[in-house]
Amino acid sequence: MKAPTRITLQFLIALLLAFSLAACKTTPKDDAGSGPAPVDDQGTSTDPVTYTLDPHDYANPANFDNSDSPLSKNVIYFDFDQSTIRPEYRPIVTAHATYVAAHPSASVTLEGHADERGSREYNLGLGERRGNSVNGVMSAQGARGGQVDVISYGEERPTCRESSESCWSQNRRVEIVYTAR
Repeated sequence: MKAPTRITLQFLIALLLAFSLAACKTTPKDDAGSGPAPVDDQGTSTDPVTYTLDPHDYANPANFDNSDSPLSKNVIYFDFDQSTIRPEYRPIVTAHATYVAAHPSASVTLEGHADERGSREYNLGLGERRGNSVNGVMSAQGARGGQVDVISYGEERPTCRESSESCWSQNRRVEIVYTAR
């Protein structure tokens, strides 16, 4: 048998080196967390580990169920004999206005209410003024007129039936009710 030539030895060493380097190469693992997170039919992530819902994304319908978002709240309370939106309720109205503006098929009814003090006619008018006040802010934020209806129930649908200030304050309200989301 003939002794290997120098070229053959160099070839074998190069081949051995190539195999050694190939054996050391690592391949990425197929992580369950890699790639895009799974989403539902509304485009919202269903992966609770990697997705955090932004409570200030008022166009996202998932925020209706997010207690950190103003979109999850739908009652605006008023002071006695007033139809001016109190500052602490403006973020709620803005959140709903943003949602309605972002979803042309969405529609809401603004249900105005009053406490039991005053005549039936006066309270119907006050409930309507309260609803129109919320409607004005929503319209200024981009909600279209055909998406928002205002109705007044006056004193006819109280949430609390006692004759006390704490109870009356619960009845002075506008409820934002979605008829289509």
